[in-house]
Amino acid sequence: MSFVVDILYSKTTSKYYTGSTQDLTKRLLEHNNGETKSIKNGILWVVVWRAEFQTRAEAMALETKIKKRGAKRFLEDVSRDA
Repeated sequence: MSFVVDILYSKTTSKYYTGSTQDLTKRLLEHNNGETKSIKNGILWVVVWRAEFQTRAEAMALETKIKKRGAKRFLEDVSRDA
């Protein structure tokens, strides 16, 4: 089973959300149905970036790195390196 690190974006709030999950489709539906209290003001969330990993530890390490750096800066770095 794989683990996904994702960065979501809300046009409503112009904010990013970084998370990790085993089921990105389910998690995105939960966010967009307002089931996640901390980000329900940002509905409609869209996936702007994602990466898959074999272990939860790998996914959590990248999620932590992105959160420390900031999703916007991380995305700028990724696009610059591509």
